[in-house]
Amino acid sequence: MTDTMPAPQHSQPASQHSQHSRPQRSGRDLTSGPIAPTLLAFALPTLGSNVLQSLNGSINTIWVGRFLGEDALAATSNANIIMFLMFGMVFGFGMAATILVGQSWGRRDVDGARRAFGSAVGLVLAASVVTAIAGYVFAPEILTLLATPGRAYDEALEYLRVIFLSLPPSMLLVLVFMGLRGIGDSLTPLWFMVLSVVLDSSLNPVLILGLGPAPVWGIAGSAAATLVANLISCAVLVGYLYWRDVPLRLRGAEWRYLLPERALTRLIASKGLPIGAQMLVISGAGLAMVGLVNRNGVEVTAAYGIAQQIWTYIQMPAMAIGAAVSAMTAQNIGAGRWDRVGAIARSGILFNLLLTGGAIALSLVFDRAILALFVGADSAALPIARHINHIVTWAFVLFGVTMVVFGTVRANGAVWGPLAILFTAMFPIRLGVVALLHPTLGVDALWWSFPVSLFSSMSLALLYYARGTWRKGALVVPHEHECEERSHADVEPAGAMKPTA
Repeated sequence: MTDTMPAPQHSQPASQHSQHSRPQRSGRDLTSGPIAPTLLAFALPTLGSNVLQSLNGSINTIWVGRFLGEDALAATSNANIIMFLMFGMVFGFGMAATILVGQSWGRRDVDGARRAFGSAVGLVLAASVVTAIAGYVFAPEILTLLATPGRAYDEALEYLRVIFLSLPPSMLLVLVFMGLRGIGDSLTPLWFMVLSVVLDSSLNPVLILGLGPAPVWGIAGSAAATLVANLISCAVLVGYLYWRDVPLRLRGAEWRYLLPERALTRLIASKGLPIGAQMLVISGAGLAMVGLVNRNGVEVTAAYGIAQQIWTYIQMPAMAIGAAVSAMTAQNIGAGRWDRVGAIARSGILFNLLLTGGAIALSLVFDRAILALFVGADSAALPIARHINHIVTWAFVLFGVTMVVFGTVRANGAVWGPLAILFTAMFPIRLGVVALLHPTLGVDALWWSFPVSLFSSMSLALLYYARGTWRKGALVVPHEHECEERSHADVEPAGAMKPTA
């Protein structure tokens, strides 16, 4: 087997290089050629994957709601809160592994990429299996802690236990997707996301209703559909990796890489935990906002809920572009191509303005028709939702700029700065705006807190990008029994906050 890697810009120690010299077709060199077209071509499949994943959730919600009713919907809602927190952590570890894989790929260190990927897989699989077992056993206590309504409790318990069993294949699938993006392949994850979505959405009615030879499983059937879809997709994806001899596959003695090395585990955890914590900050801020919104009556709560449905899709281009910028920047930093990093960030911001701005424009022009899909045209919540949209939606273009900047600095291992910025914008600033403006604006203070906090996070992120220490050093996959990390960009949270003071 041979592995082609991009030509190195600076000499590297021989020990950092794989003895192989040609990468497979599924790997892609993001360190040369025109930046803007390459970034766009890399980001669009990631955007497609995000859209498919959200559509799959929407379709499955429709199946459960239509066939099983409101109690079942409440049950899945309670279970999904838990799953969001679980996936927040795998996202953090996956992003850390993607950065290490990308930088190793950029410096032609194929073996380093495999070791980082193998350690991440071993770490996530072990954690997800333990979590799945514990979650299955302690599901009743978890639902009691969440104060799950009594009418929904039994169905929530059935659903949650099966969903916990689906955790290992689900997390492995996400992790492999992120690893592939680290070596420049965003198209393969898209095709396997298509497979997973088709299987999941097709199996839902079959297993819920017991169509054909299938048993009638009710709400457990919806969770079982997710389990089966992820198992099949994961197995086929692993087979594909070996069939195409994708560079991240492990053979022979390389299988030992699945046993997480202490140094690599420490490195992945030190970067992955703060990234995962950002998901907790976002979910915590969301829960706090829901609590404030709920005090204003059912119509306002319903209006806020349907507005959020639109915001989910509007944020997708920013998330996809941010992930693409991170992977592309990591490769270029690994290759020593710092001359391209600024241009990558600028291209990401430009594409965010175009794609996120376009999505915002469409949502504002057709807001009545889109919002009416969720409630009746004569619903009292509809004009409130339109009002919320007009105040908030335009500000997601600021969110997109923040995601691009965060993706850039994370590519060199800077994770505490983005976490501190996000926490500051989501809590003291957003909640402070609500407290300050509520006596004057009333409920509108809630909606204006979004643009103010998004503008604040963007401003702090740009300041950190311009003046922070995130450029110093570069992440290096440590040799076995050694921990070598040359990134000092965010060693301590206090240091991360200096540029934003």
